[in-house]
Amino acid sequence: MNPRTLPQLAFLVAIALAGALAAVQVQAAGRDCVPAVRDAWVRLPPVPMPMLAGFGRIENACAASVVIVGVRSAAFGGVELHESSVADGISRMRAVPRLRLAPRTTRRMQPGGLHLMLLRPRTMPAVGDTIAVDFDLSDGRTLRGEFVVRGADGR
Repeated sequence: MNPRTLPQLAFLVAIALAGALAAVQVQAAGRDCVPAVRDAWVRLPPVPMPMLAGFGRIENACAASVVIVGVRSAAFGGVELHESSVADGISRMRAVPRLRLAPRTTRRMQPGGLHLMLLRPRTMPAVGDTIAVDFDLSDGRTLRGEFVVRGADGR
């Protein structure tokens, strides 16, 4: 090997190592970034029912997409993501088994749109209570949301 190319080779190796380290740091930072549930609330029905609805925002400020693959709460026998829509004057509701959140986006859960169906409450919550809801992500992580119980009028 030519002694004059040794510094060039060392420089190239240093750049390659720095690039590999940066890639590992970006990957770790992406894994550390978790979306957030904001302004979350549950509407208490005017009369006791076996289901309640949950609303709020899910914000993904991360540089990578995340996918919600399940929702659960110890306070309910089941929790599902649903989406309501109106087609040809007919209102329909469908389950959303997987919800992809693109990087730096927000999905709103609101009446008449995307929302949580909280099924079979173990005890009926009261206005002002807080309900923990866990969103399972496809990469094995969990996103926790704290939902405040409001009255039937949304207050």
